[in-house]
Amino acid sequence: MALDKSSLLDGKRILVTGVTHDTSIGFGIARFAQEQGATVLISNFGRALRLTERIAKRLPETPPVLELDVTDESHLAALPAKVAEHLGEGATLDGVVHSIAYGNPETLLGGKFLDGPWDDVAQAVQVSAYSLKALAGACRPMMTGGGSVVGLTFDATVAWPAYDWMGVAKAALESTARYLARDLGPDRIRVNLVSAGPLRTLAAKAIPGFEELESLWDTRAPLGWDQTDTEPTARAVCALLSDLFPATSGEIVHVDGGFHAMGA
Repeated sequence: MALDKSSLLDGKRILVTGVTHDTSIGFGIARFAQEQGATVLISNFGRALRLTERIAKRLPETPPVLELDVTDESHLAALPAKVAEHLGEGATLDGVVHSIAYGNPETLLGGKFLDGPWDDVAQAVQVSAYSLKALAGACRPMMTGGGSVVGLTFDATVAWPAYDWMGVAKAALESTARYLARDLGPDRIRVNLVSAGPLRTLAAKAIPGFEELESLWDTRAPLGWDQTDTEPTARAVCALLSDLFPATSGEIVHVDGGFHAMGA
C-alpha cells in the first residue's frame, strides 16, 4: 500500500543535523520528512555551514539552517533560542536526527587501526558517539511532549575492512543510544538507531578502501542494495520519528538489503 505523503509526520517539528551535501543521508531524511508533512530545520557549522545553506535550497521547501557544533557547549546551550528564532518563543521539537560522525581518514581509517593515535580516537568518539548524548540533552527541554531521537550507525557488532576506529566509535554510539533510551524513557522520548548499508556519501568517499566494503553487498544482500539511494534509509528514520513506533526504544533497525542476517 502506498504511503500517504501528507500524513506520516504532519505537524511534527524535526531537527536534522549534519546535512552537508545532497547525497548525504541527512539530506535524504530532511527531504522525505518534508514530503511527509514535517516542519524541518537543518544544521551544520564552520566552513560546511555555507555549503549547507546552498544545499538547503534543493529541498522541497528551503528550511532554516542553524549553526550547531555538537562539540561546542555554547552552541548546545544556545540551541533552544536558535530554534525559537524560527519556530517561535517556547517552540517544541518532536524529533531529532543525529547524522554526525567523523574520524580522521589519514590516521584512523583504511587499515590504520594499530597505529591510531589517542587524540584522534578521542575526537572520533566525541564527535560520533558522545555527541548523541550532548545533542539529546540540548534538545530535551524542547521535547516537552516526548518525541523521538534517531541516529545513524554502521553495524558495530563485527569488524569491517577499512572502517577501523570508526567501527569502535559506532560501537560507542550504539551503547550510548541504549543508555539514552533508558534515561529519557520517563520523558516519553524514544531513542533508536538505523543501521544503513554502505552509501556513497561525501563522508564515505573519504574512507580509504571503502570500495572493499561496498563490494560485499553485491553478492550478499538478498534484497539487493543501491549504494546511491538514500531514500530507504530516510524512510526508516522518518518512520521512527513518526507515531508508528510508540513503544520502541533502544532499538537498531537495519536498512541494508538484509545483509546483516546472512552468513558467508
